[in-house]
Amino acid sequence: MRRSDQIMASRQEFGGMPKTNCLIALKPQKASGVHLIPAMLDPLSSSLERYMDLLSARQKLVASNIANADTPGYKTRDIDFQAEFRNAMDARQPRVAQVSGLKTKNDGNNVNIDRESRLLAENDIRFSIATSLLRSRLKTLRSAIEEGRT
Repeated sequence: MRRSDQIMASRQEFGGMPKTNCLIALKPQKASGVHLIPAMLDPLSSSLERYMDLLSARQKLVASNIANADTPGYKTRDIDFQAEFRNAMDARQPRVAQVSGLKTKNDGNNVNIDRESRLLAENDIRFSIATSLLRSRLKTLRSAIEEGRT
């Protein structure tokens, strides 16, 4: 069995994508609109990948909450972001839970648009920072590769 086949066979599935200790998968794939290309990066980059995955999951939940702001009986959902990131190496989807402590309207809906807008803005800032860090890591890697060629 070839080494690449062993690596691919030994991975556990995570949300339809192979779990990996590097940011970029061995075989080209498309995930979240981004084409992944072959490369090996450090554990920090892997953590950034998981962080960005959690941000993406939270973004989808917040968008769903906002879309259902007028749906009678709809309960706000979210993930415990800090707890999920601490358990970032677990090969599972983040746990979604209803948010408690929010004011419930007469129709049973408890979506607070101000809270959801704040979460969107916070998520945007976090994603921008993670993207900048990842871009910096890739730039460093690219520089090291180009320096090795000369």
